[in-house]
Amino acid sequence: MIKIIIFFLFIFLDLLSKFYIKNNLSINQSLELNSFFNLVYVQNYGVSFGMLSGTVSHWHLITIALLIVFLIIYLMIISKKKLEKIAYFIIIIGAVSNILDRIINTFVVDFISIHYNNFYWPAFNLADIYITIGIIMLIISFFRASK
Repeated sequence: MIKIIIFFLFIFLDLLSKFYIKNNLSINQSLELNSFFNLVYVQNYGVSFGMLSGTVSHWHLITIALLIVFLIIYLMIISKKKLEKIAYFIIIIGAVSNILDRIINTFVVDFISIHYNNFYWPAFNLADIYITIGIIMLIISFFRASK
């Protein structure tokens, strides 16, 4: 039961933050919060860092993402380690949230912009953070297994 609550809570937080940005900032508008962190409204029609933008339809991207989610669910089910299972679960939450955003908008809303002087990391969102945390947890789990 707690997993279901966590699943929907994290998706809700991600979609709510994207909704807020989409409805309060203009496209590409940037709001500086401090010297290294901005909020910016970016419409990502591609995958990570905007790759494949404009070359593949959003329905193809949704289909591919769903297939990957099903693969990750399978990996989560067969995994014997608790940390791996949690990592896969967190990755699934992020992936599903971005899929839902793409279904709703035909693109993914990115809004977190981190930079140092004129060196900018591509904008991302909470779902991307979930996926990144899950991947870091997987790497830690794999290194633990290699000992």
